[in-house]
Amino acid sequence: MNRHHPQALLGCAALTAVAALTGCGSDIEDNDTAAGASDCGTVDMAINPWVGYESNAHVVGRVAETELGCTMNYVDLDEQTSWKGFGDGDVDVIIENWGHEDLVKKYVEGEGTAELAGLTGYEGIIGWYVPPWMAEEYPDITNWENLNKYADLFETPESDGQGQLLDGDPGYVTYDEALVKNLDLDYKVVVGGSETALIEAFRSAQENKTPLLAYFYEPQWFFNEMDLVRVNLPTYKPGCDADPQEVDCDYPVYDLNKVVAADFAESGSPAYDLVTNFQWTAEDQNTVSEMISEQGMDPDEAADQWIADNQDTVDQWLAAG
Repeated sequence: MNRHHPQALLGCAALTAVAALTGCGSDIEDNDTAAGASDCGTVDMAINPWVGYESNAHVVGRVAETELGCTMNYVDLDEQTSWKGFGDGDVDVIIENWGHEDLVKKYVEGEGTAELAGLTGYEGIIGWYVPPWMAEEYPDITNWENLNKYADLFETPESDGQGQLLDGDPGYVTYDEALVKNLDLDYKVVVGGSETALIEAFRSAQENKTPLLAYFYEPQWFFNEMDLVRVNLPTYKPGCDADPQEVDCDYPVYDLNKVVAADFAESGSPAYDLVTNFQWTAEDQNTVSEMISEQGMDPDEAADQWIADNQDTVDQWLAAG
C-alpha cells in the first residue's frame, strides 16, 4: 500500500500557511466535528479476519466519527502484516491483539514503531474443540491422551490417512502443527480457511453427527448457539511455548490488548485517547458480532445500535485521562 497517511495533531483546527512546518498536514480533511472536538484527521485501523475484531473496530470507529469528527479508514490485513504497517504509515491501530510477544519485541522494544495501548477488558482463549454430540458419545475424547484412539474417526480425504485437525485462517495465532508433532498425535492439520468455514463445519458436524476436531477461540458469539466442548491439552506453564517448534502444552489465556503506531500515539489525535480508554466485555463484543454475522447487519449499523444502548460506557471512553 502506498496511499498517503495524514497524521492529525490537536490544536490544528485552523490550518495556516505554515501548516506543513508545524506538523499539521495540509491534506487533513475538514471534518464536521462534535462540539468542542478537535480535528482528528484520518485514522487507519487494521481489520483482522474475525468478526469479534471487526466488532471492536467499528464500535470504536463509529464513536471516533460521530463524537470526534475522525475519518476512519479500515485496512483488511492479517495479524502479522498489521504490525508492519506501523512503520510504513499504513496502520495506526490494532484494536485486538492476541499476544505476539515476538512482534512486541521487534516493533515496540526494537524498532520503536509501535506502542502498547492498554487492555481490551476481556480474555482470549484458544483451543481444540469438538461438537457437543461427540463429547456426549465419547466422554473421554476431551482428554488429549485419548485422541489417538479416535484418530480414525476424524480421517478425511485431506488428512492423508490420519485424523484431521481443522484450523482456521492461516494468519491466526496457532502452533497446532508443533503440538501434533510433539505430542505424537496421529493427526494432520488441515487449514479450513476462515472463521466462517470453522463455524459452518461445527454446524454440519453437529447436525449430521459427523466427527470434527477443530481449532477455535473465545470470545466468539457462536458459543451462544452451540456449546462446543474443549479438549484438555497438557496444562500451560510459563515458558512451555517459548520455542514455537517445541511447544507441547495448551495455549495460554491471553490478556487481549491494543497496539498503536508510535507516531499516532504522539500525534495528539483525540482518537488515540479513545483507543486507550476503550474497554468492554466479551458479552458486549458477542452482541455486536452476532448482529453482524447472524442478523446480516452492516458493521457500522450494528455498532450504532450497541452505542445507542450503551451510551454511559461510551461516555467513559470519551472522558479525559
